[in-house]
Amino acid sequence: MPIPVVIVDDEVLVRSGLGLIVGSAPDIEVVATCSGAAAEESVRIHRPRVVLLDIRMPDVDGITVLRRLRALPEPPAVSMLTTFDTDEYIGTALRAGAAGFLLKDTAPDQLVHAVRVLAGGGNILSPAVTATVIGGYVGGGEPDAEAAARVRCMTSRELDVLALLGEGLSNAEIADRLFLGTGTVKDHISAILGKLGATNRVQAAVIAHRAGLARGQGSASS
Repeated sequence: MPIPVVIVDDEVLVRSGLGLIVGSAPDIEVVATCSGAAAEESVRIHRPRVVLLDIRMPDVDGITVLRRLRALPEPPAVSMLTTFDTDEYIGTALRAGAAGFLLKDTAPDQLVHAVRVLAGGGNILSPAVTATVIGGYVGGGEPDAEAAARVRCMTSRELDVLALLGEGLSNAEIADRLFLGTGTVKDHISAILGKLGATNRVQAAVIAHRAGLARGQGSASS
């Protein structure tokens, strides 16, 4: 079955263009495009696996829409779309539960790839955004002591999964790398989120970077 996608943007030309790009992939179907005001109803009707959501809209801002979508019984994976890559927007979107953050000038092939990763349970950040997150939101240098302390309660296998999650891998990619079933990976991630007190994969990925796991500084034994 194709991956159902809803695109939310108040500019008709923008959402039409994005729809053409994403919908050109044989395994992706754009089931609806709409404005921010119609986003919640559209998602309830079409039940997409992925939503591409503009972060700045005049009628209702993207963060408000994101929070409403994340409160649904079976929320889709939501990636924010924007022309801005400032810390303010990134941090707010991540804390509100965004699974991705893409700039509107993302190359078409990367945009299609992002939808596939999101549908597979992964998180995605545009390269420019990733630099901001790792360099500013996460920080460089030595692993953060507080983050390192938070991961000490995990099993060695959970550390393996968290390290790969911090690299942005999807459930399927983590399963392939660790020779596990995707269901087992999902169970591990649920346990990881609970132990970290994280609400989504991106927050867990940030902690992985802060703890030094995603940079290969932490333990990743079997």
